[in-house]
Amino acid sequence: MSNAPKINVSSHPLVLSKLTQLRLHDLPAKDFREGIRAIGSMLIYEASRHLPVADVPNLQSPVAPFTGQTIPLRIGLSPILRAGLALEDAALDMFPEATVLHLGLFRDKVSLQAIEYYSKLPSQVTADIVFLLDPLIATGGTALAALNMLTEWGLKPSQIKIISVLGSKQGVSNVSEEFPDVEIYIGAIDDVLTEKGYISPGLGDAVSFSVKYHLCSGATS
Repeated sequence: MSNAPKINVSSHPLVLSKLTQLRLHDLPAKDFREGIRAIGSMLIYEASRHLPVADVPNLQSPVAPFTGQTIPLRIGLSPILRAGLALEDAALDMFPEATVLHLGLFRDKVSLQAIEYYSKLPSQVTADIVFLLDPLIATGGTALAALNMLTEWGLKPSQIKIISVLGSKQGVSNVSEEFPDVEIYIGAIDDVLTEKGYISPGLGDAVSFSVKYHLCSGATS
């Protein structure tokens, strides 16, 4: 599955070493937050590699005139509340002028289905490319709900890139099968999804993400 052209699993040594730290059950909350942000930055960097650039002529350095480059796209960042906020700062470091499109979704603890509680997308599409920020893809239900919200808004699946720290094989497959044109950039994919919907071995203990970020159950989406 991870060999699918739209699923990009990182093999970068820095991502792998940070992810190893995040799996430890006794990792201090500060280190956990910093690790999530660091991995997010690296994944967003990789996801941006093939964005187009346009020339900006007639610029002036202290020494001489030059032609620079810019990204000629409207960038959108869509964190899934509230787990996606863990990646929002990393994304804004890369794209400080991006439009932020918050989507409120949480996963019902019994049915494991995604439930929408907040959406304030503008009436018109305001982005050419949107980075959907969902740190954990467990069942894939929350990511799928967010993708449906964004495509109903007017985006094409090819205009959306998912940034995720960790996913289960089942969850990532569910997302990829329903939205094959959406690119997924992810730190790692674990084989096991437990009956309670937790990724195994996952990040720290089963509820580390919720505890260390004080998040709702959507953190294990």
